Formats: sequence, C-alpha cells, structure tokens
Amino acid sequence: MSELPTLPTTFAELLPIVTVPLERRPDGDVVSSRAVHDPATGQVIGLAPVHGAEEVHEAVAVAKDIQPEWASWSHAERSAVLNRAADAVDAVAEPLAELLSRETGKPLNGPNARFEVGACSAWLRAAASLEVPEETVVDDGETYATLTWRPVGIVGAIGPWNWPMMISIWQIAPALRMGNAVILKPSENTTLSVRALGWVLNQVLPAGVLTVVPGEREVGAVIAGHPDIRKVMFTGSTATGRRIVEASAGNLKRLTLELGGNDAGIVLSDLFDDASDERRREIAETLFWGAFINTGQTCAALKRLYVPDAIYDEVCDALLSVAREVPMGVGLEEENLLGPLQNPAQFDIVDRLVEDAKASGARVLCGGFPDRDAPGNFYPTTLVADIDGDAALVTEEQFGPVLPIIRYTDLDVAVAEANRLEAGLGASVWSADAVAAREVAARLEAGTVWINNHGAVDPRIPFGGVKGSGYGLEFGVEGLKAVAVAQVING
Repeated sequence: MSELPTLPTTFAELLPIVTVPLERRPDGDVVSSRAVHDPATGQVIGLAPVHGAEEVHEAVAVAKDIQPEWASWSHAERSAVLNRAADAVDAVAEPLAELLSRETGKPLNGPNARFEVGACSAWLRAAASLEVPEETVVDDGETYATLTWRPVGIVGAIGPWNWPMMISIWQIAPALRMGNAVILKPSENTTLSVRALGWVLNQVLPAGVLTVVPGEREVGAVIAGHPDIRKVMFTGSTATGRRIVEASAGNLKRLTLELGGNDAGIVLSDLFDDASDERRREIAETLFWGAFINTGQTCAALKRLYVPDAIYDEVCDALLSVAREVPMGVGLEEENLLGPLQNPAQFDIVDRLVEDAKASGARVLCGGFPDRDAPGNFYPTTLVADIDGDAALVTEEQFGPVLPIIRYTDLDVAVAEANRLEAGLGASVWSADAVAAREVAARLEAGTVWINNHGAVDPRIPFGGVKGSGYGLEFGVEGLKAVAVAQVING
C-alpha cells in the first residue's frame, strides 16, 4: 500500500478545505451557505455550504457508476482500504478534534472530541477486521444450499449533531466494507466536522464511493425517497425517523433507525455493600459519566435514575461529590471535561424541563440556574432529586447535563416505571450481585442493558433500539449484514 497523501497537520490548514465563502456548481450557479457558530463563544467559525436535491441526484449518478466496480473488489481489498482510511484519520486527528470542539462545543479531553476522533479510526479498523463468510445452510447429500451477503448498492446515511464524526463512521464503515457506495447527509448543525471527515476519507477511498451532501431537511427527504438509494441509515429523533419511514415506503427501502432514547438506570439496594471508599467513588464516577458523557448529549446516555429509598441519600451524595469536581467550560481549554449545549434550541429544551421540575417541587442538588447573560450555550451540571416520576424531566428526553434521580421502594414498580415509556434504546442495572442484576436486566424493555455501566458501546457487539427507539442493528457482524442483502443459492 502506498504512503498516505499529504494531509493537513493544523486546524488552520484544515479549515479552508471545508469552509468556503462561496461554492460554485459546474453551471456557475452559487451554492447557498450559512454561518457556523462556536457554541461555547458564539463566534463565527466559517461558512458551510447548503446543498439541495440536485446535488443528491448528482451524487447518486456518480455512485451508480462506481459502486459495481467497488463491489467487485474482494473483502480483503476493501478492508485494506478501510485500514488505510483509519491511518488517514489518525494522521489528521488533532486538527479534526479541534474543528469538532469548535463546532460542537465538546471539550478536547475526556469522553469528548479527541475520544470521538479516535473512535472513528477504531470503528474503521473494526469493520475491516470482521468476516462475513458464506454459510452452508443445508448439505444433506440431496440438497446443497448456501447463504451469502451481497451489497445493497447505494446507502443513504443521515447523521446527528451530537457525535457527528463517530456516528457517520458507524454508518460509512460497514456500508463500504460490504461493497456499497454511500451518500452522507450531515446534520445542518455540524456540517464542517463531517465535511472534514469525508474529505480525509476521500483522500484514500476510490472516487465516488463516498459523497457528503450538506443541506437541510430537503436533502434528507430526497435521500429517504430516492429510488436508487436502496438502504437508509438514520440516527436522530423519533419524529424524524417516522418521516423517513413514510418517505421510504414508496420503494420499500431498507432502514436502520437509531432513534431517541430516554434510558433508565435502576440501582439495587446492595450497590454499595462491602464497598470500600475507593470503590464507592468508582461507582459514582461511572454512574456520573453514564449520564453526562458528551455533556449529556448522547442518545444512549443515562437519562433517569431509579434509586431505592434505603440508599437514596447515599447515592445522591456520591453523585453530587463527583458533579462538583468535573470542570465545565470552553472545549479548547484542556482542563475542561464538560461543555456547552451544541445549539440554542437544545439549551431551551433543557432549561424548560428543569424549570418545570423546580416548579413541581423537585429538589435541585446542584446546577439548575444557568447564567443566561453569559456567552455560549452553557447549562450547569444539574442533579435533581425527589422528583415525581410523571414530571416532564423524567418522561421527556432532556439530552443535556441534567439527571433526575427518582426514589423507589418497590423494585417491581421501578421496573414498570422504567418500561412504561415508549423509548427503548438502552438501560442499566447497578448492583453488587451480578446474578441479581442480570435477572432485573432481562425484565427491561431496551435494546441493550448494561450491568454497572451505561452507554459503553463496542464495535464487536450489536447495538440497536426497540419500541420508539427504532429498529435494526449496528456494529459487529450483524451490523455488516444490515447493510447487505442475503442471497441463497440452492442446488
């Protein structure tokens, strides 16, 4: 494999590649653009292009021409390209992380910007390493039938703003690995990050197998309904997921939908049994980061925590001690681990839900009173105790740095409360007894249930939601099969 091409080594070198004042189409028409603001400071980073339906059609036409050739490559050849793409991401990791921090507000350190860029290369390598061998279904001397997995053709990928690079790779890597071409629409809130990632990948990918088409809802709607796009992968809200289902119905498009979550965690009364002070601190930190990873802006973050009355105050105090020590601020300042909300609309949602909780009589342990005159979309780290299970902060997904802690006395009731919402992405059980924890986990209606952890995804382990949180699996061999079609040869 040849050496990597020359790639930008600084943010100053990377930025002009992805942000331009005007972008002209071949016919000379000017593509519209919009200003991109740093959510931590409000400053303008640059201009991002806004494309439309015509650019989607152009990308599909190119993809239709190149995809059959790409599909003809062996799995080993495509895997080698994905590994080289991972090398390219690693080579530009620091500029990518700085751009990501500036556009999303997430800090460089902690489970944030550098972590996300590192996950991009890790998922590329994981997809490259997986095997999807031909299966012999029947071989009894009379019948010989095999099952193989072939490319879908063109995959449309529509990503969110909270983990824009990482989730784009979750969509891109398996689709390319299985021989598909990809048309990728980033969130309009995080266009520059995904354009930068796409540009880096395209320095080593065959031309035309990956095209990033930035735009607004029109672009997503065209991708969902386009007859030549055979599969759509979407991560985002349940409401948008429903619109994609409707738009795709005309041509029976295959779908993978990872939709909104309102993940419940259930603490059992033995959580701290025989635990040393050090172990208690470890448990509290793991609980905290299960909820506050990426400043709470994660679909599979812990969104509501049910704690038994016997250790309720103990758990609240342990979480409070961690929350007070985790610094929040501008992401480019190395000491910070929590940042602002990515956009003002999300700030308003979080603010509304906390104000509702306060008005209902819930007890704010920390945070809850943002400085509305300060620059940036910062909402303070907030823990809310003694809150009713019917409060909006519990029943609606807050998607921010706020955790409601609900007291319970009957485990069966807690399980029922965890299950009663339409969300079913993830859940967790926290206990010193692994057997007891797994018994409770089996009763929870969620695609993934973690034991003494929350939100820890692994490229080898399938991941997906149930109920209103979507359907279809990502990651692992099942994730590769989800971007392919089965073919049985019988005879």
